[in-house]
Amino acid sequence: VELAESGGGLVRPGWSLRLSCTASESIDNFYSMAWFRQVPGKERELVASITNGHVEKYLDSVRNRFTIYRDNARNIVDLQMDDLKLEDTAVYFCNADPDPSSSLEYWGRGIQVGVVS
Repeated sequence: VELAESGGGLVRPGWSLRLSCTASESIDNFYSMAWFRQVPGKERELVASITNGHVEKYLDSVRNRFTIYRDNARNIVDLQMDDLKLEDTAVYFCNADPDPSSSLEYWGRGIQVGVVS
């Protein structure tokens, strides 16, 4: 499965961006789809995830600002990011976890989000 991210860019604090992840094949049966982010020198961290039962999980620092959407019919997972802050600057990665009992998972190449004052 190939995952392609789009929608990143450079914005000011308080602005919004919507990231989109398109999968090359059906995600209908994938257990979880997620967005992670990483800054240089730090570990990759989970930003938001959504299961095939539409249970959502968020990093505390983005809760109530970011929303994850999953559209199985179009094989898309979006991340709506509102009220962006300087500390949201990172490379954002799309992740697909077909089966939590397996170590197999898929990653996109990442897309840059920069929040600058």
